[in-house]
Amino acid sequence: MPNRKTKSKLLKTIIACLEDAKAEDVVILDLDGKAAIADQMVIASGRSNRHVSAITDQLEQALKTAGFKEMRVEGLPHCDWVLVDTGDVVVHVFRPEVRSFYNLEKLWSPHAPAEQAVH
Repeated sequence: MPNRKTKSKLLKTIIACLEDAKAEDVVILDLDGKAAIADQMVIASGRSNRHVSAITDQLEQALKTAGFKEMRVEGLPHCDWVLVDTGDVVVHVFRPEVRSFYNLEKLWSPHAPAEQAVH
């Protein structure tokens, strides 16, 4: 299990890379106590499929260079919505229309119910 310093380095690497790649509307959501899938979720937008692809490629390279080699990438080659799962941080890179449609920020916001009852 990674320590707090490693997790902090991971998140800093992701944010720095997204900024460098000109990702738009970057949001960090704390999932602590909400989900077992990750500690944080980062959501960002690219202007087009090509931009989403470039952001994802740059992110993969930055993570590998920083020593984070364990990751899964889903959503290539379409690049409407690409997910990069590092284990502790899950990164979603969307085209703006797709991001708006799925609205993950609302789904995972601190005001969303922690558990939904099944009827």
